[in-house]
Amino acid sequence: MGDSYVIAIDFGTAFSGYAFNITTREEKSEPHLQRWGKEYGFDSPKTPTCILFNEDETCLSFGYEAKMTYKEMSREEAKKYYYFEDFKMALYSKELSSDLKIKAANGKSVKALKVFSESLRFLKEDALRTISSTTSDLPFTASDFTWVLTVPAIWDPSAKQFMRKAAMQAGIITEEDEEKLVIALEPEAASIWCKKLPSEGFISEKHNAESLDQSAGTQYIVVDCGGGTIDITVHEVLGGGALKERHKVSGNNLGGQTVDRKFKQFLREIFTEGVWDEFEQNSLSAAQRMMYEFSYLKQVDKDVQISCPRALEKLAKDKSGTENFVKSELGASWDGDFIKISRDKMRSFYDESLKGITENLMEIFTSGLNIKYILLVGGYAQSKVLQQHITDQFGHQCKVLCPFRAQEAILRGAVEFGRNPNIVASRKSSYTYGFAVCEKFDEIKHKKEKKFTAKGVEWSRDIFRKLVEEGEDLGSEETRKFLCSPAKDDQKQMKLRFFRSVRKYPVYVDDSDVKEEGSFIVDLTIGSKVKLEIMFGSTEITATGINQTTGKEKKTYFLRYVNSCMEGITKKQIKCYFLLFVLKQV
Repeated sequence: MGDSYVIAIDFGTAFSGYAFNITTREEKSEPHLQRWGKEYGFDSPKTPTCILFNEDETCLSFGYEAKMTYKEMSREEAKKYYYFEDFKMALYSKELSSDLKIKAANGKSVKALKVFSESLRFLKEDALRTISSTTSDLPFTASDFTWVLTVPAIWDPSAKQFMRKAAMQAGIITEEDEEKLVIALEPEAASIWCKKLPSEGFISEKHNAESLDQSAGTQYIVVDCGGGTIDITVHEVLGGGALKERHKVSGNNLGGQTVDRKFKQFLREIFTEGVWDEFEQNSLSAAQRMMYEFSYLKQVDKDVQISCPRALEKLAKDKSGTENFVKSELGASWDGDFIKISRDKMRSFYDESLKGITENLMEIFTSGLNIKYILLVGGYAQSKVLQQHITDQFGHQCKVLCPFRAQEAILRGAVEFGRNPNIVASRKSSYTYGFAVCEKFDEIKHKKEKKFTAKGVEWSRDIFRKLVEEGEDLGSEETRKFLCSPAKDDQKQMKLRFFRSVRKYPVYVDDSDVKEEGSFIVDLTIGSKVKLEIMFGSTEITATGINQTTGKEKKTYFLRYVNSCMEGITKKQIKCYFLLFVLKQV
């Protein structure tokens, strides 16, 4: 087995999948993508991100099987089971802890960590079975691989760490081999793959060969159009083919499901009040079939027609008291079998999402960069409406490209990233990071309420000591080193608390715009100092505290969400651990 063996999991809001490569680094080969749904008449590179648990919260199935099993249940039976879909958005812009719960379709809640970890466990075990079956039943285990897990670049660091913990709980990694899990940012992975594509790999409006310029200095935007999020990064090609991030990541939560929600609201409006909600409640599987059909209609830019289930037709006729139950003045009509929706009405479902994407891109184009391309990737990027809108808005400034297999770009690029994580040589910091230290008290500079005395010296506590500034360029293996001295002679432990701010120059760690991200505790020998090494520039930040007397190390994938740092620690211990130190850069 070799460390070049890679399994990448793209855990999406709407669809998930995996790809793998089991060749050596020297061999050039395409990643293998698992295909899904053949037993149900589908053949797709991803499976729906949905999971089904029984009454005892035991996982029964994931993906197409979970969706189909749940769809066939009677209404009463479905109430007993826990069915989750679109649950990835539970991690968007939320304070995370291991106690976070999310609601199932039956209205009952389960710990989010369990839902995510069991989903990852399914994908892990399916991948290992698939690889074994393609290699004459060679026995592979999780530890034989480097695992790559994709996350939105705009996610909070705590959400990335939540996924790391879920992966550990799923048995993908252990505490001893945490470094075998690589977190990949979705638009970065897509960028890496698009760099490899020949001209025929892209959809071209003018039917002429168009590829991505590989020459040094070329700058381009990657817009990852997912179901839940829009995730945007800007790359510049460096000499040798590595990538440099030129603008800090941006985006929003207005992905393809925003269009779905607008369509569902439209269905509520074109029928008599209450019809759609009653239909959806009583005929969930038929309602899901309509939404699935709509997901394909989203790819076209024309008048469409969508099948109307008999149950919905009967209910709408009964409630309205007429055969022509569709309110045609709203942009829809009924022809006896289908609901017809005009092209203009279909386009209106995109308005909110496209406005959000345009605003994000406008900000980049006014930042002085020389953008040559916009790359549209992700399942939602397959929409002709979206492609045309971006071309209309920005086509006069740069070329707009979309790979033919836009939904697969992240998965394929994630495998390449697992084989060579340093291909992204430099990134922009989204925040100012720092940690709490003490300084000698200065009545001009410091607040009086921060003053305390130790070793006969007056100190000021809670000073924000900056490590990295918002917008700063960071090399992929950039490390900052500091020597920390205890402020008290009898300290037995040193607690290092990490913080972030959107401001470039925060003063105190308890300022209103400063957020505590996590902490870890290093044991001290009396009189010892701690060497702190923090590695920036990768997709995660790691911190290592080294006792200078014993050489003992404490390492953490910081930033862990705060609650997890305090698990198992009593209030009395927390009070004891609120220890102080002064700092010198080395």
